[in-house]
Amino acid sequence: MRRRRNGAARENAFVLGMSSDQPSNAGGPSGPGVSASSDASTVAASSVTAGDAARRVMRAVDRAALATALRGEAEGWPYPSLVQVALDLDGTPLLLLSTLADHTKNIASDPRVGLLFDGTLGLAQPLAQPLAGSRVSVIGRAERSEEPRHRARFLARHPAASFYAGFGDFAIYAVSVERAHHVAGFGRVHWIERADLLPYAVPAALAEAEGDILAHMNADHADAVRLYATVLAGVSGGAAPNETAEQGWTMTGLDPDGCDLRCGGTIARVDFDQRVDDPASARVNLAGLARRARQTLPPTGTTGVGTGSPGL
Repeated sequence: MRRRRNGAARENAFVLGMSSDQPSNAGGPSGPGVSASSDASTVAASSVTAGDAARRVMRAVDRAALATALRGEAEGWPYPSLVQVALDLDGTPLLLLSTLADHTKNIASDPRVGLLFDGTLGLAQPLAQPLAGSRVSVIGRAERSEEPRHRARFLARHPAASFYAGFGDFAIYAVSVERAHHVAGFGRVHWIERADLLPYAVPAALAEAEGDILAHMNADHADAVRLYATVLAGVSGGAAPNETAEQGWTMTGLDPDGCDLRCGGTIARVDFDQRVDDPASARVNLAGLARRARQTLPPTGTTGVGTGSPGL
């Protein structure tokens, strides 16, 4: 009971502080297929490191190509497969794998893996040339994880996986990253060491409060969540004004870099301008994003929500 009361207290603290009067540097919308930034107009390009840029690509997608080394007669040959992926708060890739799958059997023999995060999907003209887009190749070692947070974050990112995640042959694997290779476009190529790609530990305060924040945002601020996706991230779709929150956009994850959003099979990502480590800084950023989204809309926006919508 003590744990429940503490959780309620944390949620109440977050709710009571959610006000559109909070100061913020929230920025404008991004184009389709690009994760939005909370202040893209004012962030100096030099403030975004190569590691930051690569990590943003990784966080913006929900699937990746997984490369493992075959065993048996074809031992050593690379074996590519498609997997769903989520990221921990520090950016560690998380996979839900079945022991019946060849890639999992390969990992049991040799845990070294590669992951390709493709950020080129949905590129609008004139960037329809895929090789002009951004992608990140990560190398590391995959190990089975019993960390409850890893499982919770993966299933929040991929709710349909809950139907089979409990089967005995499925387990969460965390990839301990060693290096990454980021191709940001023609002539923009970087090798990135782990310390630069994943420079921070998991923030305990944010990890503890994430579930409460998501529940509060989806239950009490579904309108704002929808604006994050449709206005700031520039992703079409979502529920009509008379539909319920379950039929529209939901926030599925909150991490130091931004928040993950989903509506059915469509995902969106909104990046924060400044790192978020605790509920207080999350509150400021989320309130600022909502205010900026409403300021961007005309009196009657195409999303069906006007500027008079309730503030956070």
